[in-house]
Amino acid sequence: MTRPFNFSPGPAALPDEVLQQAASEMLDWHGSGMSVMEMSHRGKEFISIAEQAEADLREILAIPANFKVLFMQGGAIAENAIVPMNLSRGGRADYVITGSWSVKSAKEARKYCEVHVSATNEADHHTTLPAYGSWKISDNAAYVHVCSNETIHGVEMHELPDLAALGSKAPLVIDCSSHIVSRPVDWSRVGLAYAGAQKNIGPSGLTLVIVREDLIGHALPITPSAFDYRVVADNGSMYNTPPTYPWYLAGLVFQWIKRQREGALTGLAAIEARNITKANLLYDYIDASGFYANKVAANCRSRMNVPFFLPKDELNDAFLAGAKAAGLVQLKGHKSVGGMRASIYNPMPVAGVQALVAYMKDFAASHG
Repeated sequence: MTRPFNFSPGPAALPDEVLQQAASEMLDWHGSGMSVMEMSHRGKEFISIAEQAEADLREILAIPANFKVLFMQGGAIAENAIVPMNLSRGGRADYVITGSWSVKSAKEARKYCEVHVSATNEADHHTTLPAYGSWKISDNAAYVHVCSNETIHGVEMHELPDLAALGSKAPLVIDCSSHIVSRPVDWSRVGLAYAGAQKNIGPSGLTLVIVREDLIGHALPITPSAFDYRVVADNGSMYNTPPTYPWYLAGLVFQWIKRQREGALTGLAAIEARNITKANLLYDYIDASGFYANKVAANCRSRMNVPFFLPKDELNDAFLAGAKAAGLVQLKGHKSVGGMRASIYNPMPVAGVQALVAYMKDFAASHG
């Protein structure tokens, strides 16, 4: 079966190899006689899956030993509440607004702590990044929160801020849902990273939290036990039944990442190089086309999520219908922004972006 190129922003396409392996193991995982969906999360079979997945993730992202890796539920939306419940200590937290997701994060956090907006790009309609030197960080901030890749607006921090260099002792918290495992992470600058899995890691239902140990153990009294990072960490992410099948699929994706090759590069380095190639290919065509437009400043364009607009909205339906006929699906932009959006996560091959560009050229030629 020939599958279309799927540009969904999430739940997103998974590598074919991963889906094929999962299919082959659906009824009988490694001779156990069980599907992973049927296993006890405390049984030796699933424990081996869970331990391997964490070990592979730690290797891929070079996660330091003093960080805990938590496999949780609720998505990034839930973490918008769980983070302040665990880290704010009821005081003040600083938030940087760069798009729809950071707006949602700050709104949710206000239920649990005082929120101070350190910087915002709202005046630029979320098409730029506030210069790090312009951030107004509170002296007593419990943490500083950023969304390092805005899925809807297509804005990415290609280098994480160095809060220490900005004179702050607060830990940096990053919502990296839509570009986790697409590039390395400078853990010396990060206190906590969280991500819903359904962009680059696996199906929806799993949430990763990678948190420095000294930030654990300060949850507000109102924090439900299943959301208390100390409880989750002490119980190996199994205080309650975790999303076992998404965890298993995430583990298969981590193994797929480790197998990747791009010239002399391997693993995450190969993934990042391929992502740069894909993004440059698409942005370069959009900029040169004279027909399509991307409104994001060139220095902060996302490698993962590329919004673009046609000259007239009246062309959108025809563009989407033609794209589907050409084997290019889920290109419609978010309802709050309009236009189109190509999400080119890790599993999207260069050939998929080449096919999209070829179709865009043909459409522009016939409708320009």
